[in-house]
Amino acid sequence: MQDQPKLKIKKRSNFVLHIHPATVLIDSIKFNRTFGLGGMALLLFLIQSLTGILLRFAYVPSPDKAYDSILYIENSILFGGFVRNIHHWSGIFFVIIAFLHFVRVFYSQAIFVPRRVNWIIGIALLILVIFSNFTGYLLPWDQLSFWAVTVATNMLSYIPFIGEGMLRIVRGGNDVGSATLLNFYNFHTGILPITMILLMIWHFWKVRKAKGVAVYEGISDYRVPSYPNLVLKELVTGLILIAIIFLLSALLNAPLQDRANPAYSPNPAKAPWYFMGIQELLLHIHPFFAFVVIPLFFFGGLIWFPFAIREGRQGEWFHSEKGKKLALQAAILALILTPAAVLLEEYILHIEDWLPGWPKGISEGLFPFILLGGSLGIYVFYLFRKFKASVHEIIVALFTVFIMGYIILSIIGIWFRGEGMVLTQPWNI
Repeated sequence: MQDQPKLKIKKRSNFVLHIHPATVLIDSIKFNRTFGLGGMALLLFLIQSLTGILLRFAYVPSPDKAYDSILYIENSILFGGFVRNIHHWSGIFFVIIAFLHFVRVFYSQAIFVPRRVNWIIGIALLILVIFSNFTGYLLPWDQLSFWAVTVATNMLSYIPFIGEGMLRIVRGGNDVGSATLLNFYNFHTGILPITMILLMIWHFWKVRKAKGVAVYEGISDYRVPSYPNLVLKELVTGLILIAIIFLLSALLNAPLQDRANPAYSPNPAKAPWYFMGIQELLLHIHPFFAFVVIPLFFFGGLIWFPFAIREGRQGEWFHSEKGKKLALQAAILALILTPAAVLLEEYILHIEDWLPGWPKGISEGLFPFILLGGSLGIYVFYLFRKFKASVHEIIVALFTVFIMGYIILSIIGIWFRGEGMVLTQPWNI
């Protein structure tokens, strides 16, 4: 390859170049390489922070005044409702974009040396994003938020030995009340944002040290200046995202139901939408396995993988073409089998009836868990024997099964569970 002309970087772009490398691989700034998800997540955090600061001027974190302060913001402050709508929709987008960024990083295999520590930081940030949204969920103090938080926090009691204690700490008592609201307010407006800022600085610094986005070695090594090639693309993506959020905020108001009434529980009482997959799973398997064991296996496996297998094709989507085909097959498999398993367990298969008198931890927990693990083991054996899949390709397929399965469970819980959490048509909810 001929020598390329030396790239000159103007001093006025030094700040941008402190965030980005001075030059980047031309293939790394293609939109379908990252879809701009990391930059969008940062922008959404900034929008959340700005609108949250504005809302703090009028919001009062006490059960007797919180709901009225929301009404005051919406009805008496100029553009107050619009600001709350922006905060609401950007919060939802924040969770979705952070999740998609997490999935994108995994599928593009950007999780190995020198990025494996940053992978763990990213997982921590995703969890913080979810809990940031969750702690803000309670603040309107209406029926929706009160009972959603009640249902979600109850899940802590399923953790052996320490669950009940954690539940009391989070709530500030035995029930959701004034102490809970104050705890959530302080976490939402103080502790979580500060922690996220520190982790984001570390996260972006690690990206910078790794010389930007992971690109597979087989791609061209031609480099271009970050400014304007990368920066302008980020600017356009950010402006489009802001336009979408502003449009949604102008057309759709943030939900606000009747004032919270601890004495009246809606039927059904559902957790926030991002926890609905777990709530749906709780209907089919013992709470300890649904809330503790399966999530620990999933996140533990994600942390273990880049450390146990150090070499990977960083930047190559799905590790290989075979990995891509297996991921697609896994998605279709989960799309078919997950609702089929829910229907089978709901109407036909009742394992606890097979083992009358057995402890529920075995009949409703260990036995179904072994059945699930055995099914996944057979699936892994099938991938290895039928397709001669490598460890990387098998892990990609299993990841797809878990992600797609959780999405399907969430959809069922949100749109197909009616009164008494009975399966029904969405139009009957």
